[in-house]
Parts: sequence; C-alpha cells; structure tokens
Amino acid sequence: MSRQSNRAGDPRKVNGELFTLTYGALVAQLVKDYENDEDVNRQLEKMGYNMGIRLIEDFLARSNVGRCHDFRETADVISKAGFKMYLGITPVVSNWSPAGDEFSLLIENNPLTEFVELPEGHNALNYSNILCGALKGCLEMVQMDVDVRIVQDQLKGDSITEIRLKFIKRLEDALPAGED
Repeated sequence: MSRQSNRAGDPRKVNGELFTLTYGALVAQLVKDYENDEDVNRQLEKMGYNMGIRLIEDFLARSNVGRCHDFRETADVISKAGFKMYLGITPVVSNWSPAGDEFSLLIENNPLTEFVELPEGHNALNYSNILCGALKGCLEMVQMDVDVRIVQDQLKGDSITEIRLKFIKRLEDALPAGED
C-alpha cells in the first residue's frame, strides 16, 4: 500500500510543483527547438516579459501596494510581496550599489530549479531567465526601465541564485498618438 504525501492537503504546494515540472518541459522543448543557449535565453526572457506586463495588474489589485517612492522601496515590494505572492519565496535584497540604483535578489531555494539539472553542453543556458523577463515587464508597466540579469545560478554550481537589477531611467507616461 502506498503512503499519501503530506503535500496532498496543500494545493499551493501541488500547484507549485506542477508549475515547476511544466516549466521544465517548456525549457526542454526550447532547447530542442533553438540552436544555441543564447536563443533559448532570449525566448525565456521574452516569455517572462509578456507574463510580467500582465502580472503587474493582478499584483497591484491583490496586494494593495501603492506607488513606490524610490528604487529601495521597489526592491522591498518585489521581494516581500511579489515573489512571496507568486512563487512562495522571499529573496534577500542585497549588494546595493553606492548610487542606490542597483541591487541583487538572492534566492536560496529557487522553486524553478527544484527538480532540474542542466543538460550537458548547455552551460550558457540561464534556466531561470523567465524571472528576469517577468521583472523587466512588471517594472516597465510602472514606468521603470531596468536591466535584469542572472549573475549566479545554483544550476551552475553557485550556492545561490542571484538576479541583478539595475535602474536605467524613469519612463514617461505615453499617450497614444493624437490624444493630448
């Protein structure tokens, strides 16, 4: 007789594992479809960006978070509310630049990489690049142009996953042509 897992009672845990496995299948298909890791990385970032520009509306509606006044406040909201709400984790905000325009999100247990090993010969693959795209898309929708990239990756032997965000500029609200 088989034992039931304790996870059966927690739908969030089951949904998280389903997402992780589904994401793994998506990345595996992209690796088959594209010739090199850089193309896969671009596709993952593009998919994440498209998710991010839609996720921000849901996040703002569900979280009751107001407008952030500076990049430090934005970092706190991303780590304590955004990642917690959608991935069930709270990354550590660290490594601020002296100018306060750049920081890192340190993820000790990346849920995307829970059941994953990088395939041999794919050392340039940024498996979690979808997170970079999602962050970029979300922040762009709240008028922040940022550069987001993976600096350290547990799948490549690092002790943590580190995502680096750099503020580039504040975007101006753009009105459609002909509307003033």
